[in-house]
Amino acid sequence: MGTIYESILGTIGRTPVVRVNSLAPPGVDLYVKCEAFNPMGSVKDRLALGVIEDAERSGALAPGQTVIEATSGNTGIGLAMVCAAKGYPLVVVMAENFSIERRKLMRFLGASVILTPAANKGTGMLAKAVELAEAHGWFLCRQFENEANADIHSRTTAREILGDFDDRGLDYWVTGFGTGGTLKGVARVLSAESPDTRIIVCEPDNSQVLGSGIRQQRMPDGVPAASHPSFRPHLVQGWSPDFIPKLAEDAVDMEVIDEIIPVAGAEALRLSRELSRKEGILTGISGGATFAGALKVCESAAEGSTILCMLPDTGERYLSTPLFEDVPEDMTEEEVAISCSTPNFRFDVTPVAEPAPETSSKEALEPEVEAMVAQVIDSEAQPVVMFALEWCEFCWSARKLFASLDIPYRAVDLDSVAYQEDDLGGKIRAVLKARTGTPTIPQIFIGGRHLGGCTELFDALAEGSLREQLLDLGIEMAETDGVDPYSFLPGWLHPRSGS
Repeated sequence: MGTIYESILGTIGRTPVVRVNSLAPPGVDLYVKCEAFNPMGSVKDRLALGVIEDAERSGALAPGQTVIEATSGNTGIGLAMVCAAKGYPLVVVMAENFSIERRKLMRFLGASVILTPAANKGTGMLAKAVELAEAHGWFLCRQFENEANADIHSRTTAREILGDFDDRGLDYWVTGFGTGGTLKGVARVLSAESPDTRIIVCEPDNSQVLGSGIRQQRMPDGVPAASHPSFRPHLVQGWSPDFIPKLAEDAVDMEVIDEIIPVAGAEALRLSRELSRKEGILTGISGGATFAGALKVCESAAEGSTILCMLPDTGERYLSTPLFEDVPEDMTEEEVAISCSTPNFRFDVTPVAEPAPETSSKEALEPEVEAMVAQVIDSEAQPVVMFALEWCEFCWSARKLFASLDIPYRAVDLDSVAYQEDDLGGKIRAVLKARTGTPTIPQIFIGGRHLGGCTELFDALAEGSLREQLLDLGIEMAETDGVDPYSFLPGWLHPRSGS
């Protein structure tokens, strides 16, 4: 039966456990817990809800107060969802080397994203978040030290695991660590209520901060005082920052960790891809890394053992990372061969252009429509006007250029509802064809003069005439040094595109 939720926040948690079939070695039962089923695609949705609601209960977060946090991305995305649903402004601080799609998602959800230099690592972005919070009186989440992070995992993630394996038992629970919240919150419950379950923690083999046995230097409030001496840059985004989070070190001190397994970055990438291609399970680099650790556990586990591996997020968070670097945008040779195996709709055959439909003289000469078009084109209040279509990729490319260069313009979208009655949009197109000699869209006018379509706009920018025309009208545009106008086209419309 379906369930109706009062808000998106009610959908957090209760993520599925899925059996691994093709990649599981014989003799053991291997499962994964797919945290990508959380509404924003990662385990950090739990953390975000737990931290914000705890702060509300304690009074640490006032209504309308700005929330701030340092994050590699998933926590920020989860916080952006929670803050959007609850009405809090959010500022996220993130090192510049984390994936671009993460910062775009946070901004799409309404958050502001402040980047810090990659050279300053995780401690740098954390210090910047502390600095901004103190300067502006914002609520700092402190995900790496905040007990509410571990608490929500004890209340939800751990309970889900115990419930799912109540009838069969669980021999191994395998996880990585980022903030340490999942590790501490789940491990302490399993240790107390399922003591036969061995708790396995994974970390990058070239950056073994937990495995080193070296304590993390801390400030009195638990914040790391410096990077950990064993930290090295690694491939697994979201895992192991350049310090040991207090929550992770708490788990060490509680002696609930049975084994720490180092994982190679290349193995993390390989197994993330294998999970996708052989199991249909889309997970990120951290998921591939944790799964690599789970397969190591399988090698020595007794026959009949049951193993659960945490998969923290979705692979879609990693499109701009090395995880997807070998995935082509254009068709492969094999795909081209499939395309060529039938005669039509092929990129290697130039299509015959269909003639534009003829418009009646009545439509082209309607005086009311001609007057309307002339009034729009000759408007002094809005001298840059584009006759466009809402769905047209070329029109959106022109819109992107105008927005990027701060050029004010009016768009007359001829396929919008306002122009559908009595086929007004079609009549305007007929007038434009009679006026310009071409039926194509968009058609752009500047100061009453016809510039042309998308290509003519790009060329005018490249040769400098666009700036001159705008200056004649008293319109300043942004600087264009190094701007390739054709970069505003979607990838498949670039001149190089053909497959």
